[in-house]
Amino acid sequence: MDAFFASVEQRDNPDLRGKPVAVGGSAARGVVAAASYEARKFGVRSAMPSITAKRKCPELIFVPPRFDAYRAVSQQIHAIFAEHTPLIEPLSLDEAYLDVTDNLLVIPVATTIAEMIRAKIKAETGLTASAGVSYNKFLAKLASGQNKPDGLFVITPKQGPAFVEALPVRKFYGVGPATADKMAGLGIETGADLRAQSLAFLEEKFGKAGPYYYWIARGIDERPVRADRERKSVGAEDTFAIDLFDLESARKELAPLVGKVWRYCEERSIQGRTVTLKVKFADFQQITRTRTVLGGIGGEADLATVSGALLHQVFPVLKGIRLLGVTLSNLGEKRSASERQMSLTI
Repeated sequence: MDAFFASVEQRDNPDLRGKPVAVGGSAARGVVAAASYEARKFGVRSAMPSITAKRKCPELIFVPPRFDAYRAVSQQIHAIFAEHTPLIEPLSLDEAYLDVTDNLLVIPVATTIAEMIRAKIKAETGLTASAGVSYNKFLAKLASGQNKPDGLFVITPKQGPAFVEALPVRKFYGVGPATADKMAGLGIETGADLRAQSLAFLEEKFGKAGPYYYWIARGIDERPVRADRERKSVGAEDTFAIDLFDLESARKELAPLVGKVWRYCEERSIQGRTVTLKVKFADFQQITRTRTVLGGIGGEADLATVSGALLHQVFPVLKGIRLLGVTLSNLGEKRSASERQMSLTI
């Protein structure tokens, strides 16, 4: 979907149409969750501090998020996907991979299916979607961003390797800013540069991700579309209006985050083994602390205990804390208390 959250807001409020809109908090500590294309022209983007966004675009209109509305639209578009294939791998509320090799309407051309889906989304939701069509997930993802908004781009098997070679690695899905900086330090700026590296070199420099980089540089990605893809983690975080300097204040702010994470687990009868505490300071330095519970986190009290212990490691602090986050990973089905052991390892 194109600028999904912001587009929903513009659809539902005609006064916002054609204007720069940011979904998120407008306060000094707010963060942009999504930006309309009108706002993006000024350099406003998601995850940007609201104060920075306002400086870049003084006419920017902030709108509080309405996740119920976004989820409702998400259900509509996923229902449209399901008319064509059961092989749907969601990436987020507004994005998914679809394998249409054997599709339900027996349409021989994937591009035709993409056009049908885009047209029906527009007709049923009033919103635009962009699509990427290719022979593997990596290239389909890259293609989906080529003609945004309201566009479609196709990368054929013949075009794939050359398309990747010409692209900056910073635009590769799966290559984040830190990895892109590391690659630049090694002289790897483009897909062609990446392809010139040996598998052994990439494994040495990037570990387990090395083979992935080696093959995508050649336009090869064998990962299947997984309709049953499991969520790997669940987390919650909050940015505070006033910096936190003492442990007790931080504990109070941590409690609702723990509660939010555990409610998600309770609703789905899952538990996790690894707790990660995220701390962002007033100068935007960010650190994490992690602990694994071999027997699994069995309840909210367990999660609160481990999170609190990780928080205690951070104090005393020399600078204020502007954000705290808690993530639970290594998820699995919830087990009974008799099956669990609270054996902690860092």
